Amino acid sequence: TRWCRLAAEQGHAVSQYNLGVNFCSGSAGLPQDDREAARWWRLAAEQGLARAQASLAMYYTLGTGIPRDVSEGARLFRLAAEQGHAGAQINIGRLLLVAAAAGSVLPAAPGEAIRFLAQAAQQTGNEERQERRLEALALLSAHAHESDVVKACCIGCGQARKLRACLKCRTARFCGAECNRRMWPVHKQSCKTFTAAY
Repeated sequence: TRWCRLAAEQGHAVSQYNLGVNFCSGSAGLPQDDREAARWWRLAAEQGLARAQASLAMYYTLGTGIPRDVSEGARLFRLAAEQGHAGAQINIGRLLLVAAAAGSVLPAAPGEAIRFLAQAAQQTGNEERQERRLEALALLSAHAHESDVVKACCIGCGQARKLRACLKCRTARFCGAECNRRMWPVHKQSCKTFTAAY
């Protein structure tokens, strides 16, 4: 903890993030302190560290340790999502879907929501990424079936263009063969589920 704090105080972004995690969880001999966690994550987030941006975004969205500010949380989730952070992609996707469906402080952006969820669904790698991938698939599938807003967007690129429904499940919408081919490995699992259910 001593060396981590020294590196964090010298401006090392990963150390700042790790110190924030230690304050968040009350580990490594540090007290649990959400304000301190947010302070260290903010310093790392300002340097562009996606993990810190996503963690701070969650704090803003929930109002943990700092005043609640969903717009700032969404901005930070978006920054982390653009860097490929799967959790941020799912969270910004979820926030934008909620904005589109029920109205919120965020502008409705269902196409952007689908784009981020599709990116998260395409993540592969370690166990955590696989869990995030399944979570993104579940959100895409649920909203593709239930939401008219989502049905108006291609699940491959998020664009609202002339769309064709998947020939098997009739739920997912694609703007063309390229998005259909690219998203098939992701869509295949939910396609089987919807085909069996209906």
